[in-house]
Amino acid sequence: MKKIRVLSGIRASYSSLHIGNLLGAIDKMIKLQEDPKYETFYMVADLHAITTDFDPNELKKYRIEVAKDYLACGIDPNKSTLFLQADVHEHLELAYYLSSVISVKRLYLVPAFKDKKKDYKNHLERMSLALLDYPVLMAADILLYKAEVVPIGVDQLPHLEVAREIVRKMNLKYKLNLPKPQARYNDINAIPNILGTGEKMSKSEPEGAIFLNDSLDVIKRKISKIPTLTAGGEKIPEKGGVYTLYLLTKLFVPEKINQFENEFFNGTIRYSEKKGDVSEAIFNRLKPIQEKRRHLNDDIVIGILKTGAEKAKIIARETLKEVKEKMGLL
Repeated sequence: MKKIRVLSGIRASYSSLHIGNLLGAIDKMIKLQEDPKYETFYMVADLHAITTDFDPNELKKYRIEVAKDYLACGIDPNKSTLFLQADVHEHLELAYYLSSVISVKRLYLVPAFKDKKKDYKNHLERMSLALLDYPVLMAADILLYKAEVVPIGVDQLPHLEVAREIVRKMNLKYKLNLPKPQARYNDINAIPNILGTGEKMSKSEPEGAIFLNDSLDVIKRKISKIPTLTAGGEKIPEKGGVYTLYLLTKLFVPEKINQFENEFFNGTIRYSEKKGDVSEAIFNRLKPIQEKRRHLNDDIVIGILKTGAEKAKIIARETLKEVKEKMGLL
């Protein structure tokens, strides 16, 4: 039986991964890896990391660090193809061909780009073409392996829709048979920034995220900063510090979620106690990951990535050849 291909990747920027990446992406990636129906391709998205300002030395370091996190969490190179995006240059070539069927106006409408425009105070001269073209490169990532399943968060849905539009146009215009990728949602949308300064944890704000390599003391310090001013009420808040602590309790200490709710509703909740429970539980989840990670050196990881890239290139070249032939470029 032909296996269903899966493609996923996480940007290599700023730091190693955090618990939002673990619960929101990697857990789903591992589940698909272990299912014999799927053939999984997992990349470290270093090309996506250069769409905004970056430090070359930091990028060189963290693309290996992210790969270590993948492996320590359970991505198995014997079951999944693990590689660096930049090591397979076909991603960039296919992205250029795909860009010929999508308009600049359409890319301007992508929510993530509109948000970035606000970050740059609408100064387009400070924004790179690569940032605008981000969804097209993402489409190339997926279509290069003819992936039918893409594990993503809700925030990536507009990018996937661009990929699906590109598939429709390429298939219609050039008589290709590229599959329309389907989103595979995780039950977890996003874990909020601990400091309450963002809707989700971000590697760019270290004090607002719990990283996979954080010690118990660091985790306790960060969790203690969750703002919990609400003494109680009739309904758990849907945002803010209390919600964040409630969500972390639900995810990491599910056996105590009923207690959390009861104490919140009757006004007897002690947040310091809940923060201690969550801190201990998060560290217990991360401890085996950290232990496995200590045994991974750069040479081993680089070897795994090079082997994965060679395997990925075999499929990438076939797809690229097919596209070029249909477009009259071969």
